[in-house]
Amino acid sequence: MTAFIDTGVFVAFNNVDDRNHARAIEILQRAMSGEHRSVFTSDYVFDEAVTLALMRTKKPATAIEIGELILGNPPRGIPRFIELLHVDDETFARAWALFKRYSAKGLSFTDCTTIALMKEEGIESLISFDRSFDGIVKRLE
Repeated sequence: MTAFIDTGVFVAFNNVDDRNHARAIEILQRAMSGEHRSVFTSDYVFDEAVTLALMRTKKPATAIEIGELILGNPPRGIPRFIELLHVDDETFARAWALFKRYSAKGLSFTDCTTIALMKEEGIESLISFDRSFDGIVKRLE
């Protein structure tokens, strides 16, 4: 099974006070172990996760830790297990159309880029704590 990891999982992983912290650790450990055939996220999710971590904690080191978790840093013992997808012009246009359709449901533009990329790449499931995706893509929690 292929899976796309959403922002909230990365943020919860690095925040011991987050109610989803323990679950995020479990999810990412299972992803690192190869439970999913392929694991993806996007440049938009990367931006959102790193920026959110910096804004909430005011600690650049925390934001960098999340970035290195996503990108990998083998010299520091952080394996690269996530393929980073990039939003191109076509994906951006599809995401904009999705945003106009789903923003009232609470999905952000970044969320809509996730849906567009999942459809384009044939990614089977979304690993997310965000229930706004329910009924649009298959969500694993």
